[in-house]
Amino acid sequence: MKIATIIARVLLGLIFVVFGSNAFLHFLPMPPLPHGVTGEYLHAFFASGYVYAIGGLQVIGGLLLLIGRFVPLGLTILGAIIVNIWLFHLLMAPEGLPPAIVVTLLELFLVWRYRHAFAGIVRP
Repeated sequence: MKIATIIARVLLGLIFVVFGSNAFLHFLPMPPLPHGVTGEYLHAFFASGYVYAIGGLQVIGGLLLLIGRFVPLGLTILGAIIVNIWLFHLLMAPEGLPPAIVVTLLELFLVWRYRHAFAGIVRP
């Protein structure tokens, strides 16, 4: 189980470091913005600079997972981002749900493996 935890931690960390870094370095090609509400949302996301804040948090959370220090903090940061990914895809772009499911499963597995760090949150 320890090896599965390391694999999930590194995989989730790499996903968020790569895609978070893309907000700053633009090494992945960007398709044209879609029409409708999704396009308007993404236009505001990029034009306001909000993409840099989210990209920075993705890189920080991913690096915490890759380094292996403060993993619960990294999971907490990325958990909030994953909730927003789900909301975006459920409400505006359902075709992007499969990657969201994979990221969520990795996150939930790691939260379960580090559940001792989150015990104080769920205690009455």
